Amino acid sequence: MKKLYEILEYNIDFVQNKIYEKYSTSKNPDKKIVILSCMDTRLTDLLPKALNLKNGDAKIIKNAGAAIMHPFGSIIRSIIVAIYEFEVDEVLVIGHHGCGMCNLDTGELISKIKDRGVSEDVIDTLFHSGIDIEKWLKGFDSVEDSIKDSVELIKRHPLTPKNVVVHGLVISPETGKLDVVVNGYLNNE
Repeated sequence: MKKLYEILEYNIDFVQNKIYEKYSTSKNPDKKIVILSCMDTRLTDLLPKALNLKNGDAKIIKNAGAAIMHPFGSIIRSIIVAIYEFEVDEVLVIGHHGCGMCNLDTGELISKIKDRGVSEDVIDTLFHSGIDIEKWLKGFDSVEDSIKDSVELIKRHPLTPKNVVVHGLVISPETGKLDVVVNGYLNNE
């Protein structure tokens, strides 16, 4: 069976048997935090459990590497909306050990893109339009340094209030153990 059909079949039961009721909450995060984390599948259930979060406690934003690539991109936009619209007062940037974005081979990734049917002409056109695919897809050399960079970008953003605390952490995708990279309380006092 195709994936979408499997999902839709399950969803009928989910709605008819009111399984959704145990997840009922408001759109406002109870703990007034927003988390930027990696999209790694190992963190889907592990991250909230390791942080003692239940549905409705936090706004969670996920992307490749938990990295902010642009100061006015969608990640920062979501954080700013969470701060002002949902009264978030703490931000957690949480990367993880063994991240696929760490030391990502962009040349190999571009080869995979071409192998899936994207032509060299498309890549050249993007490059001549001002989009450097290698730079855009580039990962990072150190999870900890990437977290520090994202924390600093959030803290120094012109729309981030000075009283918002920004932390940086690394989680083990095997055990859920958290290591503090940036303790925002120490930098905000």
